[in-house]
Amino acid sequence: MQIIGVAVAGGSSVFARPLEHGVDPHRLAWELGYRIVRPLSASGVGDELTVTVQVSAHGRPVSEGGVQRRRSLDRELTEADVVDPLVRQRLAAYAMVLSSHGLLATEFSNRTAVPHSWGLPGGGIDPGENPSQAVIREAIEETGQHIEIAHLLDIQTDHWIGRSPTGVVEDFHAVRIIYAATCPEPTTPVVNDVGGTTASARWVPLHQWYRTHWAAGTRALLDRHLATISAQLGYRRRSAG
Repeated sequence: MQIIGVAVAGGSSVFARPLEHGVDPHRLAWELGYRIVRPLSASGVGDELTVTVQVSAHGRPVSEGGVQRRRSLDRELTEADVVDPLVRQRLAAYAMVLSSHGLLATEFSNRTAVPHSWGLPGGGIDPGENPSQAVIREAIEETGQHIEIAHLLDIQTDHWIGRSPTGVVEDFHAVRIIYAATCPEPTTPVVNDVGGTTASARWVPLHQWYRTHWAAGTRALLDRHLATISAQLGYRRRSAG
């Protein structure tokens, strides 16, 4: 995967760098002298995936931070378990989906490290898919909803060591491409991909979103973007009364 920074949309690149394992794009841009203003596009498939971001020079002293700190998601891992983990970078796409029914949410199953927490519909990008195709497919599999992409919203990464759903110890770098999306004809959500990482799905009323037990990364995204995109897409919060 490659990150390209441009000063203005459609302009020439000021940097182009591969996103190495464990590296966060915001930190990568910062160490090159820029801050990411907003993501512009995500194109290509597989290893040829390119994310273009608009940046501005920050003009501050820079110290190299290297890769993200790797946290542990499994307290039962021994020192022997983490000596030679499988190194894996996973590219995935998710969507913050709004409709007249609220915000679309998916519950993590017991096959994940955060069972019973809630997140956004989405998942890994399959070979031959671009990110928008992947998130549309995942929304159908995980919730039964047909969504329409509005725009690219954010790029989020995480870095940890833990066991995969198959029991393999992994040094895992999650790269998440986040879209804003709508569901013009919402229905009662149903999980079609039974037995996977999604236990259930539901629509969360916008005025009650903060009462849901979200996974940490999802809550950070909602805190940052939900109010803005709900206004942009015409789904303003209604009061509980």
